[in-house]
Amino acid sequence: MPDFGNSRRKLKIAIGAMLAADVVAVAVLFSPLVGSADSRTLQLNLLRVELQKKTREVEPLRGMDKKIVLAKDQIGGFYKDRFAAKDSALANELGKLAAENGIRIQQAKYKEEEAESSGVIPIAIEGSFSGDYLQLVRFINALERSKLFFDVDSVDLAGESAGPVKLEITMHSYLRSGA
Repeated sequence: MPDFGNSRRKLKIAIGAMLAADVVAVAVLFSPLVGSADSRTLQLNLLRVELQKKTREVEPLRGMDKKIVLAKDQIGGFYKDRFAAKDSALANELGKLAAENGIRIQQAKYKEEEAESSGVIPIAIEGSFSGDYLQLVRFINALERSKLFFDVDSVDLAGESAGPVKLEITMHSYLRSGA
């Protein structure tokens, strides 16, 4: 005959284990660690908002490898188009702009500064020009619009009540190193 005593004892242990698991599950459900359904919903919404915020923060970083290659190409193009290869090109451009605007160059000094690690050589330019006020204004405007890059640092105007106005200008330009 089968041994029901041993089977009954095993069944009681299994039922006791299931009851203990139920008690633990009920305790966890109502414990402050888990919280109410409303607090879990609130926490889920807060986490969703935080995820959206983090996603927006990293959005500009997507495709960074392509952006870096594009930026390097653009920098190379800028250097090629806007920085002179030789210092004579700066003098020629300055002379051309002066002639186009009807002013005279009294004096121009070019001083090469220490080369930068970015591959450019700064050139300090000090110039004295003379002409009518309107011509000098057009000349400064032409400097700013020139294909070559001129960074005007200071401008001093002096003149008499009659006659030409004198312009003292200090500016910087750049040469491509190794060109």
